[in-house]
Order: sequence, then C-alpha cells, then structure tokens
Amino acid sequence: MRLFHGSNLQVATPVLIGQQRGLDFGPGFYTTSNPRQARAFARSVVRRAGNGVATVSEYDFDAELAQATLSVKRFVGPDLDWLDFVLANRGSRGGSDHSFDLVVGPVADDDVFAVLQAYEAGFLDRVQTLAALQARRLYDQYVFTTLNGLGWLRFVEAAQEGAR
Repeated sequence: MRLFHGSNLQVATPVLIGQQRGLDFGPGFYTTSNPRQARAFARSVVRRAGNGVATVSEYDFDAELAQATLSVKRFVGPDLDWLDFVLANRGSRGGSDHSFDLVVGPVADDDVFAVLQAYEAGFLDRVQTLAALQARRLYDQYVFTTLNGLGWLRFVEAAQEGAR
C-alpha cells in the first residue's frame, strides 16, 4: 500500500518525532493512506512553521507482512478504546506509555479535538462523545512509533504543493 506524509519539506528518510505537542498516538512518524489529507496537513505545517513549501512524501508499505511481524495497535473506528488512547496522548493526562511499533486508526483533527475537550471538561459523557465522533468522517493515520516499525517504510517520491 501507499502511505503519505505531509510536511514543509521532503522526508526521504523518516525519523521518529518526540512528543512536542499533543499528538493522537504519541511520539512517532505520522502518515496516512489519504493523499488529500497529507496535502492539507502539509499546508498546516507550513502555516505553523512559517517556512518551507507544502510537500507530500510518498512511501511503499507492506501492511500485510508488517501486521504479521510488528506489534500493531489497530483502531477500526472511534470507540472507547480509541477515545481513551487519544485522550491519554492529546489531553491533560501526560501521554500514553505503549510498546506498539505501529498504531493505526482515525485522526482526531481540530473539530474532533473540540469534541474531546468538551468530554474532558464534563460537557459530554462517553456515549455523547462517541456519538459525536461517529457522526464525523474521520481519516486514517498510520503512526510508526519505533525504529523497527519505521524500517518498513520505503520512500518513493515527494511532490510539492502545485506540482501534482
């Protein structure tokens, strides 16, 4: 399968990124199977960083073989397990301590994060939160959290915004 990473520069050699801010699945290298999502994220990175050019790097990834070899945590959708995992990483709980090589599941974008904040503040209960999340179209993310996992990505090419 193909995975994509949006940034303000080409990333031919992926590296693990530490916990700089609340990320859904903790420290790691974030990718998606959706090139549109990667392009949108690349534009967001350029805005936040104030430099570079929106760039999407593309990788080959053997998901079937990796699933049989790596320690993988897969969330099929926004369920209670996903909610707790994301809140442990993005919320005020200080980060999730896990030993997975790869975590796969829905992205908690800014709209979703607003729902999570309402839940943490007590405005929504778990059932209301899950109902609100399941009503949204959530894109996927593949987060490589160890060097072992990262070794499964093979760089293909990179394209800058407007070049595709």
